[in-house]
Formats: sequence, structure tokens, C-alpha cells
Amino acid sequence: MIKFKNVTKMFGDICALENINLEVQKSEVFTVIGPNGSGKTTMLRIMAGIESPTSGEVYFNGERMDKQNLIQMRRNCTLVFQRTVLFNTTVWKNVAFGLRLRGYAEKEINRRVNEVLGVVKLTGYENRWAKKLSGGEQQRVALARALALDTDVLLLDEPTANLDPRNMSIIEETVSWVNKERGTTIIIATHNMFQAETLAHRAALLIRGKLVQVGSPQEIFATPMEELASFARLENVFSGVSAVQKTGTSMIDLGNGVIMEAAVRREGKVTVFVRPEDIILSRDQIVSSARNVFKGEVTAVSDLGDTVKLKVNVGKDFIVQVTQRSFREMGLNIGSEVFIAFKATAVRIV
Repeated sequence: MIKFKNVTKMFGDICALENINLEVQKSEVFTVIGPNGSGKTTMLRIMAGIESPTSGEVYFNGERMDKQNLIQMRRNCTLVFQRTVLFNTTVWKNVAFGLRLRGYAEKEINRRVNEVLGVVKLTGYENRWAKKLSGGEQQRVALARALALDTDVLLLDEPTANLDPRNMSIIEETVSWVNKERGTTIIIATHNMFQAETLAHRAALLIRGKLVQVGSPQEIFATPMEELASFARLENVFSGVSAVQKTGTSMIDLGNGVIMEAAVRREGKVTVFVRPEDIILSRDQIVSSARNVFKGEVTAVSDLGDTVKLKVNVGKDFIVQVTQRSFREMGLNIGSEVFIAFKATAVRIV
């Protein structure tokens, strides 16, 4: 579907992409994983025809992209940026914009807009003012606008960065639906390793403009965890010693009195990680089915817009993500005593 052959992109003296050779297959979900500044967005912009490579060749459906066919290529591809750009009007008009620009009949516009608003779970929001929605809802509007065009390729730049778990889940479900129901080729730039594991058929590691590895998510996860954590911004990564229990789970001693339970069987030294969004945080003792409950203290706070990330020390430092509303309602700040909890199934072992 899309092929890079020896693609290099320079911005002055800065090399954003260096000699990239890559091919994304038709109807594939492909993730490009890497930290900020690794060249992910530049790669998507070249795929979308917004940027041109300094050297090398880009192919779309076997045809080399050049000035003569660039407009047609762009019509077959949509790019949703991380920083959502919406018009100062209603949700419906935002989603319909691209369709009207391309001259679709009003009946078809209505059909498509209604369909994609249902897909992103924004039915009933048609007359809401788009810019007054939450950040996560705005991202879903931008995604719906792209889906309405029903192009062959959908490019997503950090689609769930800094979103709360609900909006993140809806967007991930939408990506899966679009790929399975429409056969759309989807390329996602992300630092989130879990999206590669959950959504992608294949993934690529991009570090400082260089393609480090391409393979299945399982092959990518085979990379030493210390390396992955350093460049993929994995959080809550710990080393410990695991012992299998009669119940079939494993108890993992992380040191400093912190022992967590994982829903897998593994003996010996292990590296584990837990997603911040999989951790429940409360001011009070948590009563739930979660097997891992710890009392700790908030030691750092990072405001991300719709969400807030907290560092909670329970003997080990855990990063926890909560919505702005929850943060305010709980009256949290540095020094607050809290409880965190997560299920045994949330603990990943490598």
C-alpha cells in the first residue's frame, strides 16, 4: 500500500528521517513507535503528501508519488493530528466539512456524518459547539471527520496522547472497527507500546530518525525492556523476583516491601510493567476485586490538560493517571495520602 525506499528528510542541518526502507501492506494496522523527536510525525506527513522527502522514493499502491499524482494520492489518505484542529462551529458541520469540500450530495453527507458519529459514540452531539467539548471528545470529532471521507489510508498521530481512559478506549475501539469493517489501512504514530500490542498487525521502532526494528508486536516486545522503557516512555516498569502460587498466579517481590500479584505463571527474575490508566486511585481504602492494593503518598503532579499524572510512592514509585475532574474532587496535591489498586491481569511480565 505505502512503501518508503531509502527515504531521508532533512530540515536544514537536522536529519528527521535517515534512509528509511519500509512497506505497509493493504488493510494492515501498522504502528510507528518512538519517543518525541524520533521522526514519527515527519513520516506520517510524508505519507500524507504534506512533506516531500529530501531524497528517496515513496510509493502508493505501487505508483511513485510525485508532483503529477500528489493531489490524487492525498484524496486517498487522511491524517488526524495530535493537536486537534476544529472549526468554530457545530460538531455536525465539522464532520461534514470534508464531504462538502469534495462535493458530495446532501443526502450522502447526512448518511455518512450520522454513521461516523455513531461509530465514535457522539450521536446526540450534532448541534454541540465543537470547541466547547472536552479534549477527548474533540479528538473523536476530528477522527469522525476523517472517517467520513472513507479513504484507503488513515494516518493517526498520537491519537490517544494524554486522554482519559474512556476516550482512549473509544478511539481504540473505533480504530479496530474501521480496519475490520472497512478494510482501511491504518498507520498510527505513538509512544504507547500497548497500542501496538492491542491494535497492530505489525510495528516499527523509530529512534532519532532511524528505523531500528520492524516486526510483530511480540517481536518488538522481545527487545530488552530496559531499552524499550528508555525510548518508548514506558511507565511503571519494575524488576523483581517472581514465584508461582498454588492459585496459578505469581507473586512478584519488587523490593522495599512491595509485592504484586500477576495473573500469569512465571518463576525467577522478571521485568513487569503496569499502565498508568489501569491503576485506580482513591483517598480511601479501596474495596474492589483488584488483587493489588497499596497505600502511598503523592510525590509529583503533572497537568496534561484533560488528565493529570501523579507519582505515588508506595515503596516504589507508580505513575497514575486520573481525569482533571477526579483530581479536583479528591483535592489531591503533593503530600496527599492515597490508595492505588490494579488487577492482577493488569500486570504485564516480560
